[in-house]
Amino acid sequence: MNEMELEWNDVRIFLAIARCGTLGAAARQVGQTQPTMGRRLRALEEAVGHELFQRTRDGFVATDEGAAMLAHAERMEEEALGIARALAGKDAQLTGLLRVSSSDWFGVHVLTPVFARFLAQHRGVSVELVTDSRRYNLARRETDLAFRITPFEESDVIQRKLMHMDYALYGRMDLIAPEPGDGEGFNLISMDSAFGSLPDVEWVKRMLPKARIAFGSNNRGAQARMCAEGGGFAVLPCPLGDTTPELRRIDLGEAPPGRDVWLGYHRDLRRVARLRALLDVTIAALANI
Repeated sequence: MNEMELEWNDVRIFLAIARCGTLGAAARQVGQTQPTMGRRLRALEEAVGHELFQRTRDGFVATDEGAAMLAHAERMEEEALGIARALAGKDAQLTGLLRVSSSDWFGVHVLTPVFARFLAQHRGVSVELVTDSRRYNLARRETDLAFRITPFEESDVIQRKLMHMDYALYGRMDLIAPEPGDGEGFNLISMDSAFGSLPDVEWVKRMLPKARIAFGSNNRGAQARMCAEGGGFAVLPCPLGDTTPELRRIDLGEAPPGRDVWLGYHRDLRRVARLRALLDVTIAALANI
């Protein structure tokens, strides 16, 4: 790359297109015309010697080279904003977008309250939370920060164990609890068959071998709702089960196995100030759950 030909304004346009997905939306964001946006993007692609986006019917999608450039471009943006703040003599204010992925129930019941407090402190930052069982690719910037129940295997990911999540057996307040080692005549609410080997699923089958699995779902929120409706007994993460008003914990004399929760982000983002701020708030809030 010829550094003398790389213009910051072109990088700023690249960021707008990457975030908006179309030339029109990006043009409105940066206050340029659509033809100017297209011309500046072509100039940037010529400067770096690669196509940075695939042009599709649905908009602009980053190529591998574009995804690789995105983290570096965002750091350039952070530094440019920092220079502007320093010259203006203003207090630092975080800005920009953060993409976060997690499981459904964890995103709703654990992360969203934390993110609400974070956004109240940093009004220039936006957070996109995607709750999905699919593992998003941190290297391709499908997400900036990911939460998982297993460690990350990618060598370019910075990770840490965030917390240990306790699980318990739950049932509706008015239901008679089953006896351990039996369970005949009782219904269970569990994961669907694709996740039948999870530790908590095997535990409840061992503790209540004669119980019938009446409802299965890969969505923990759906399990909790069915349990609250009286559809059976379910092993749930305690932050979910304890906050569902209709439910109570059922003691079978042995607690089900819990799970560790890991967070990870690409090492290229370790100096992005808004990500560091979100990490600080999240770690502090969840360390003692």
